[in-house]
Amino acid sequence: MTLARALSLSLAAAAGAATVFGFAPFGLSALPLATLTVLLWQWHDAASPREAAGTGFAFGLGLFGAGASWLYIAIQAFGGMPAPLAALAIAFLVAYLALWPAAAGWLAARSTRQRSFARLLVAAGAFTLAEWLRGFVFTGFPWLSVGYSQVPEGLLRGYAPIGGVFMVSLSMSLCAALLVHVAGALARGARGEAALAACGTAALVATGTLLAQVEWTRTAGAPVAVSLVQGNIVQEEKFDPDFRNATYDRYLRLVDSSRGRLIVLPESAFPVFSDQVPDDVLLALIRTAMARDGDVLLGLFTELPPPPGSTMPRYFNTVVALGAGDPQFYRKHHLVPFGETIPLEPLFGWIIRSALSIPLADQARGPAYQPPLAVAGQKVAVDICYEDAFGGELIPAARGAGMLVNVTNDAWYGHSIAAWQHDQIAAMRALEFGRPMLRATNTGITSAIGPDGRTLGALPWFTTGVLEVNVTAREGETPYLRVGDALVLAASIALIAAPIVVVRLGRR
Repeated sequence: MTLARALSLSLAAAAGAATVFGFAPFGLSALPLATLTVLLWQWHDAASPREAAGTGFAFGLGLFGAGASWLYIAIQAFGGMPAPLAALAIAFLVAYLALWPAAAGWLAARSTRQRSFARLLVAAGAFTLAEWLRGFVFTGFPWLSVGYSQVPEGLLRGYAPIGGVFMVSLSMSLCAALLVHVAGALARGARGEAALAACGTAALVATGTLLAQVEWTRTAGAPVAVSLVQGNIVQEEKFDPDFRNATYDRYLRLVDSSRGRLIVLPESAFPVFSDQVPDDVLLALIRTAMARDGDVLLGLFTELPPPPGSTMPRYFNTVVALGAGDPQFYRKHHLVPFGETIPLEPLFGWIIRSALSIPLADQARGPAYQPPLAVAGQKVAVDICYEDAFGGELIPAARGAGMLVNVTNDAWYGHSIAAWQHDQIAAMRALEFGRPMLRATNTGITSAIGPDGRTLGALPWFTTGVLEVNVTAREGETPYLRVGDALVLAASIALIAAPIVVVRLGRR
């Protein structure tokens, strides 16, 4: 490897790592646009598909190595995996995730001419398509999609209600492509061409700013008082049977002190099966909710009999609604690989069980579609943990709901940036759907987010308390609620295909 190539790869890796500062908690929303411009500039100049792929891989190593390394805490500190093995597992995951920007760079260089505008357009479409595929293939890991950086105040956030987070990513990639073209045109002395590309960039930003002013949904009914409970049970104690009664007492005390008609507790607030919760604890929750003509949303685990042809019972990560209405259940559908489900269980099951000590690591999936829960006079679409990272999967329930609820336990990731990134992801869902998002988390960040993606209120991290907010449901549909990711997929594929077709026709 030449010194020039080593420096180029180092620049790409540094750009990827710097991109992390565009996300929460840092919030430098313009920075990912700059780092994308660096990446597309390097792809623009790449002499071969292999060189472009290597550059994309280096960028991915920087991005995911810096931005998702907190997964090490979950599998080593709390999952019990030996440190060297945990480090190796995270290294493999980061390398796998880096293959997606590598594939995007390879496609751009393979299909178009070096230093052409066509290559930049293909690169923008391929980068966005790779992000979408990364969130879909092998159950998906859409974390750190660059579009999230624009919530809540980024200039391009207005594209989210149109085509979701990936439409925001596409707008950022196109801006980066145009900026690279501006620089290239100026270097060639083509000032008119540079001015046209600069105008295109300004138009993309201006359109995003104008779209951010549109209210795609409208208020529905009167505000409802909501209490979001943050129990702050440290992970070392959460599943400890000796701490169980203290957990019940803490949550009963917090619920009793709350004021909301709708009371939301975190994921697995009671880390046991429903039939193991003492009757007096459940009755206390029900009495409190009924006194307010409301409901409690409680996180715990449920069990169902074996399906036909099996002898194994099914275990579910569940939210149950208790109170004035009939009991209702939401069972988690999108499970965390190797944390809640074991992919290719006959092949990897024994390895995972011997290397990890994660409770209930082989759960069953709830139905793909579960209707909103009718609680406290509202229709609420519930999701659990990192399900809210998969916006397209939440659309069916969100269409019939006036507000969204996410319950989670980010204590698995300690004092890392994971909880901040997760809260930002939830804010994107609120903006995409035009619905308020209510988040009850174990250790934080517990928050209420408005339909514009801005925070209405939040509790301090790693504290015990209740967030009291008044929230108004919304009705109506954003364009994204109507068509999902279809629009951005069509646009990305068109950006990839059209320049290739034009180039091929021009060669005839």
